[in-house]
Amino acid sequence: MNTSKLLRVSALVVGLAAVSGITAIPALAVDNMSSGDIDLSSVRAKIKAKDYASALSELRDLADETPNADVYNLLGFTLRKSGDYATALTYYNRALDLEPDHKAAREYLGELFVETGDLDKANEQLARLVRLCPNTCEERDDLQRALGARAGK
Repeated sequence: MNTSKLLRVSALVVGLAAVSGITAIPALAVDNMSSGDIDLSSVRAKIKAKDYASALSELRDLADETPNADVYNLLGFTLRKSGDYATALTYYNRALDLEPDHKAAREYLGELFVETGDLDKANEQLARLVRLCPNTCEERDDLQRALGARAGK
């Protein structure tokens, strides 16, 4: 989406929110929503529908255009859900190189470690989320649940 179209869409959303009395737009848990000029709504819809092949294709195109922590995080998520843990790890690390406090990347990296049986590293990610979210947050809660479910097995 080009910048002028993005600005028109943003203005429309803000205008509709003002008219309807909406004061805040809820964030998705998939990423930090700080994607800048990159529209990830299509990718998020594909991920929600578990259409990982299509999401990967779109994300790879986006990643080729510009480095972005949310794009790298979603690439990691999609690759992990597709079973490619090694490549997912690479993209989570790229996201965290760009944005070390990216909560969703910390959560998903921790979940990767849970799924691969490296609970010490999963707990390291949980400790980082505890520091980032001392009063709790969705990412911290989700990783705690994943660790708890793994411990129950």
